[in-house]
Amino acid sequence: MDRQNLTLLTDLYELTMMQGYFKNKEENRTVIFDAFYRTNPFGGGYAIMCGVEQLVRYVQDLHFSRQDIDYLRSLGIFDADFLDYLADFRFTGDIYAIPEGTLMFPREPMVKVIAPIAQAQLMETAILNIINHQSLIAAKAARICYAAKGDGVMEFGLRRAQGPDAGTYGARAAVIAGCVGTSNVLCGELFDVPVKGTHAHSWIMSFPDELTAFKTYADLYPNACILLADTYDTLKSGVPNAIKTFQYMRDKGTLGKGYGIRLDSGDLAYISKKAKKMLDEAGFPDAIISASNDLDEHLINSLKDQGATITSWGVGTNLITAKDNPSFGGVYKLAAIQDDDGNFIPKIKLSENTEKVTNPGNKKIYRVYNEPEHKIQADIICLDDEFFSESETLTLFDPVEPWKKTRLAPGEFSLRELMVPLFKDGKCVYESPRTMDIREYCLKEQETLWEESRRLVNPHQVYVDLSQKLYDNKLRLLDEITEQKMKMADS
Repeated sequence: MDRQNLTLLTDLYELTMMQGYFKNKEENRTVIFDAFYRTNPFGGGYAIMCGVEQLVRYVQDLHFSRQDIDYLRSLGIFDADFLDYLADFRFTGDIYAIPEGTLMFPREPMVKVIAPIAQAQLMETAILNIINHQSLIAAKAARICYAAKGDGVMEFGLRRAQGPDAGTYGARAAVIAGCVGTSNVLCGELFDVPVKGTHAHSWIMSFPDELTAFKTYADLYPNACILLADTYDTLKSGVPNAIKTFQYMRDKGTLGKGYGIRLDSGDLAYISKKAKKMLDEAGFPDAIISASNDLDEHLINSLKDQGATITSWGVGTNLITAKDNPSFGGVYKLAAIQDDDGNFIPKIKLSENTEKVTNPGNKKIYRVYNEPEHKIQADIICLDDEFFSESETLTLFDPVEPWKKTRLAPGEFSLRELMVPLFKDGKCVYESPRTMDIREYCLKEQETLWEESRRLVNPHQVYVDLSQKLYDNKLRLLDEITEQKMKMADS
């Protein structure tokens, strides 16, 4: 994060291909690349777009410094004329993306780049690095917050993150998806998000006794007095001493609303219920009971089912590392090449795996909401020149099993076009909202999912359909390639 110019945040083969396009200028045509993913992470029903602000900053600063040029020259594989070209390099194309904080689903373009292929190729690695990581952490955080059922969830995984960038941008993504704050102070400064924290066991251990440590902390932070209760013995020492501290604060008139205990070990369901009973009997029924200790959405869900009295959750390792699904799997594929007349000729990638066959052409996405509930019915990937109207009957069909069709009459649905422009002719036309504003938007987005698509295990998958025109074009290209293969086999 201390290097603003991330131009060399790329794989070497992007640069070697880039030199090839430069040397063969007739091949450096304007193209369209789509970044998308194939499978929802964590076995879930959705993902959340995140990282757009950092993507915009990356493109705005996309240039090769003198130091970059000197380094590339030292590799001995790039010619002088190509390095001279890089010295004046700037992005000149268009970029579209799903807005940050928006729900998204497999196979639909998260980012669309329209630019000369040398430019578009260079950006592949950075786009995927930025969007894949932050969208993954956002999806994980959303699941954890859903499991917490309205309780506050705090992200505090910085010390377990895979480096400063992962810890800081991951914390931002977690807040966007629903966390109430982070322990990461740098994230708080950079993105103006709430920072929260209590104290460590070492604070308790550094004092002559636990009660003195608690009272000293209470005097320092009366309005945010969450006491770590498990340093010695949670129920026999920690909670009783916390109660004495709260009585001490009440007598002084300093007991604020943000007071309570944190549990970091043991049987959290059993201990929290016992602690709640003790706090209630002592006259502190509104005390916060916070828990940490290797939590994730499944453990939180289980603790809820067991009647745990925890009202605040601190989640670290399993969130910031996306421990059970550490890779998002987004890809970046060529979708079209512009011909001499300015028309985009669709391109398709084949594979032995059906799910890896790409959707060709210049595309956009419509989101279809069921009305009046305003829940997501489906997404439609269509060609850029197609338009759908809420005043006309809409037919949806499954692109894998196209005989499965749904017809929606006017009044039964509403439409929203998803992708927005980030850059036009190389100029930024997008202003990122504040992170906390994105968070509010993201929370509303999650409310547009049916509960069946939010459940943690075996969720209903939202349909991502193709328009009839895109579907027909895809079949035509597949037929053409099959015919070419047959001719080659016959010859």
